[in-house]
Amino acid sequence: MSLTAIFLHFISSAAGSSILTGVAIVIATFILEDPTTILVGILASEGVISILTALVALYVGIVLGDLGLYGLGSLARTHPTLGKYVEHERVTPIKSWFEKRYALTIFTVRFVPGLRLPTYTASGFFRMPILPFLVTAIGATLVWTTVLFSAAYWFGNLTNEWVGWVRWPIAGIFLLILFFVGRHNIMNFRAETKGEPPRTDT
Repeated sequence: MSLTAIFLHFISSAAGSSILTGVAIVIATFILEDPTTILVGILASEGVISILTALVALYVGIVLGDLGLYGLGSLARTHPTLGKYVEHERVTPIKSWFEKRYALTIFTVRFVPGLRLPTYTASGFFRMPILPFLVTAIGATLVWTTVLFSAAYWFGNLTNEWVGWVRWPIAGIFLLILFFVGRHNIMNFRAETKGEPPRTDT
């Protein structure tokens, strides 16, 4: 069973209850937020999920996930077991960058697949101010998630009569592209923090 099918089954199985659906979406965002947003947008276009439930659950889940990454970074500073999840020698070079343009960095990485995890955990690791982090993360989430959800909703409506079930493989291909873009960005991030030339392959 593909990852897309697993997510669809997980969220659709709770569709009879707004509360359960919302909880399922929140949990799914902890695993993969952009794919969840896309799949939920398509399900909303089919009437399986209400738009209000979908958006509120997405916002809540993504912001909680952001706070979780910040907390993980903060704990990793003092706990050796958790420290392995934050590559200290690779995130240290961005501390000075944070200090000069913290809010801008937190906002922009939301739109770059693959960079949210290292950046947000680094925020906690360096004990950057939590309030600016939270406000900026919420603002970026409202913008990016709304745009991505709207695009997926539009795609679902547009393809409902034209291609039917074929839309799901198309959505799966788009999610795969997001995965490789994120992987490429992470590799470039690691290369740059080590002083190596950026990778051009994926």
